[in-house]
Amino acid sequence: MSEEKKDVTRRDFLKTTSIAAGTLVGGGVIGGVIGYNAKKSGGTEEVSKDTAGEGVAEKVANRGLMFFENKHEFDILSEATERIFPEDDLGPGAIGLHVPYFIDNQLAGSYGINAADYTMGPHFEGEPTQGFQSHLNRGEIFRQGIKKIEAESQKRFSETFTKITDEQKDEILTDFQQDEVKMRGITAGYFFSLLRSATLEGAYSDPLYNGNHNMEGWRMKGFPGHQMSFLEDIEEEGFKVIEPQSLSSMY
Repeated sequence: MSEEKKDVTRRDFLKTTSIAAGTLVGGGVIGGVIGYNAKKSGGTEEVSKDTAGEGVAEKVANRGLMFFENKHEFDILSEATERIFPEDDLGPGAIGLHVPYFIDNQLAGSYGINAADYTMGPHFEGEPTQGFQSHLNRGEIFRQGIKKIEAESQKRFSETFTKITDEQKDEILTDFQQDEVKMRGITAGYFFSLLRSATLEGAYSDPLYNGNHNMEGWRMKGFPGHQMSFLEDIEEEGFKVIEPQSLSSMY
């Protein structure tokens, strides 16, 4: 007995499941579990434009960067994360949630230098079950990956990644996901998995870490954040919407 496949957008998928940041979920028209079969939603997943025709990256407040020294590379990262987690009618995308700043801050700390990982040699390609097998740390992988995204954009479309169409961006990012782009010391697929995981973590982390701006990521999931107590609500029989709280509100 065959069943008609139901088209599903990335936000529908996130809304109706309990998937947490870092798992294999779809994003825009490119990601993991549902990416290759996801329906484009009539322009709702397009990057928003302001009256001057610039991308949403221009709408984010001018904030200091901790890892990236090149603003253009930061803008490439911003546009890539926005295609993984695009703005739509349910709420802001990666840029509106300040995900690029979350990633920048994380790369500037112990996450970026793999401080908690054993990274001594020898380094062999190994098997997938053997985990991380590169001499590069995450900061180096992100720098190389972003430069490679730009190089692919220039080679294919003779234009910078921040100015090509969303469909062209998806084409490039999909090839990274499918490991069809050559990188040094690491696979393109591994870089994409880091980028996708970091994007989701930035969208759903506590705002204390400079992502999930205004807790909008939590609001889209109906997640209450960090409440001091649920004592007043624990006897409620129905679902109750609770205004989310950040860890920073407890200090």
